[in-house]
Amino acid sequence: MQNSLMRITVDIPDDDWDDLRKITGESKKSPAISKAVTEYIKRAKAKEFGRLLREGSFDFPMTNDELEKLS
Repeated sequence: MQNSLMRITVDIPDDDWDDLRKITGESKKSPAISKAVTEYIKRAKAKEFGRLLREGSFDFPMTNDELEKLS
């Protein structure tokens, strides 16, 4: 699958920009914002996966004890 890019204009307060650069380790705007967006999406997907696990959306044929015995 080929990634396409979207060019946008974003207003970011200076304090937030400074924090974003420090957190991402990027000094240029596009890589810093891209990295932040990617990380946000990964965390949102992990949160949703955790919610689905807690709600019992997945059917596992073995108990936790049975799984641990396999290790």
